[in-house]
Amino acid sequence: MRKSGFFLLLGMVFSFALQSKAQTDTLSHSSSDLGIAASADSSAAKDSTTAADYFPGKWQVTVFGTPNGDAKMMIILQKKDGKLGGSVQDSTGKEISPLTQADLQDKSITLGFTAQGYDVTLTLQPVDQDNVTGSLMGMFDAKGIRVKQAVSQ
Repeated sequence: MRKSGFFLLLGMVFSFALQSKAQTDTLSHSSSDLGIAASADSSAAKDSTTAADYFPGKWQVTVFGTPNGDAKMMIILQKKDGKLGGSVQDSTGKEISPLTQADLQDKSITLGFTAQGYDVTLTLQPVDQDNVTGSLMGMFDAKGIRVKQAVSQ
C-alpha cells in the first residue's frame, strides 16, 4: 500500500503540468516540432563553461513516464547576486512554484521545488549547448531544450 501511495503522490505532483486531452495532444505535437535532438550546427557543451554559466535561461523540460503521462514544464533559471534561483511554470506560463533548491555540481544541477505541497527534485546534465537530460526524483527520465528568446529589432 505504501509503494502504490508513492506512485499516486507522484501522479498528483504532475497533474499540474497536464492539460485537457486536446491541449496535451497539441502540446505533444508541438514539442516534437521543437527538435529536442541537437541541430547539426550545435557543438558539444564547452568544457570551459561552468554549470553556473550554462544553466541560466528558460528551459522546456519534459518528464517521461509519470503515472499521469509525460509532464511538460518550463524551468526559469536566473543568476542574481552570484546565485541561481528561479521558478517552475506549467505549459501555459503560470508559475507553479519558486525553486527551493538550485545545487550546482561540476556539470549538473539539482533543482528543488514544491508541487501540491510535496517537495520534488529534478537533476539535469548538459548534452550540448541547448539540450539537457536528467531525471525527476531519480525515477523518471527528463529531457529539456533551451528556449531561445526572439531578438526584437
